[in-house]
Amino acid sequence: MEEKEEIYQTKRIVIPEAEEVLGKEFKCLDHGFVRLIDYMGGDSSIVQAARVSYGKGTKKLSEDRGLIRYLMRHKHTTPFEMVEMKWHVKMPIFVARQWVRHRTAKINEYSLRFSEARDEFYIPKLGEVRFQSVTSRQGSEEIEVPQDIAQMVIDFISSSSRTTFSMYNVMIKNKIARELSRIGLTLNLYTEWYWKNDLHNTLHFLGLRMDKKHPQYEIRVYAEAMADIVKKVSPFAYEAFEDYVLNGMSLSSIEVDALKKIISGENLEEVIKRIENKRERLEFEGKLKRLI
Repeated sequence: MEEKEEIYQTKRIVIPEAEEVLGKEFKCLDHGFVRLIDYMGGDSSIVQAARVSYGKGTKKLSEDRGLIRYLMRHKHTTPFEMVEMKWHVKMPIFVARQWVRHRTAKINEYSLRFSEARDEFYIPKLGEVRFQSVTSRQGSEEIEVPQDIAQMVIDFISSSSRTTFSMYNVMIKNKIARELSRIGLTLNLYTEWYWKNDLHNTLHFLGLRMDKKHPQYEIRVYAEAMADIVKKVSPFAYEAFEDYVLNGMSLSSIEVDALKKIISGENLEEVIKRIENKRERLEFEGKLKRLI
């Protein structure tokens, strides 16, 4: 009977660290923010769900942290879905359109059909103007953009934002439907939404959007702010995520085979050359740099 009482807890979990940040705005970019509105569960919820699923077989992993790390290592994702978080986020529209690619969440967004737009536009700073990547169609280079060119870009974005918003107001004053008036507004206009997701899929979002090379800078800012809050809701789970996912590494069978040959003494450059696909070859070289 005592065993059941431990496994089938019914009392709502309250996490003091999460309560401290609940409802607080964490600034992102120039006008944006992210804040945790509500949460359900934490590390103990993950452990509780796992022990219901696996029963007494997991009692040898009595330490919660050890069990959570085991679940993360072996990709037992369902227990992590027992934790949920609801966020209020304010971001530029172009960031929202990248964000919405993560389809597991429940979203309710500020509607420009029902409400009027607000005069808030994301204007990048000098250091945030970037050149197009020469190796990726969807990325940017870390090479510094000359200040005069960067300023030209900023001036253009700022000017076009003011112009389109001025014309939007003219249409609104002339009783043009909001659903039509909005279509000329630029993608750097701020929107906001409520975004609710479980911990497993939130960590998946963070894993993709906190990567230092691939995601756009602007969405990475939001992911990093959210990560600091997730740590407070489920610190053991986030620690395991950092160790095994965010800072971890996966190897394909081709890469494992190449690594075996390098360890056995074969010439590193020759082994790399034999990987036929150029992109896979470059990715393997990147992994080797992290390992060596």
